[in-house]
Amino acid sequence: MSTMIPSPAASVREFHEKCSLPIQRCPADISEELSTHRQRLLNEEVAELSEAAESGHLDHVARELADVVYIAYGTALTYGIDLDLVLAEIHQSNLTKLGPDGRPELRADGKVLKGRSFVAPDVRAVLRGQGWTPGSK
Repeated sequence: MSTMIPSPAASVREFHEKCSLPIQRCPADISEELSTHRQRLLNEEVAELSEAAESGHLDHVARELADVVYIAYGTALTYGIDLDLVLAEIHQSNLTKLGPDGRPELRADGKVLKGRSFVAPDVRAVLRGQGWTPGSK
């Protein structure tokens, strides 16, 4: 029998609720101060991931990857963004990078390139579906 693992979004929401951290109900801008704080947190976690990768310890890499995701989901909550829906849109777009034969075109370093059938993600539409009204940004 398997145990249901809560989604990252649900776990991070629980943490934000228990710690009285910012959560918006629909996508909206946040204060410059809060935005700077969230960016600083993300930068710290990415730097720790880089250090872990250089250390060669897979358990440290896994921990820091999880921390990056956790902070990213928390940042999405702070902005009122349902990140799962945005990720689904990005995923669908990424799949259009494949050629008609179902194979990707790769750059020399292994990065998947945008092919002729690439369709850019419509993140604005996803956010509008979450209640966002585009302003000046």
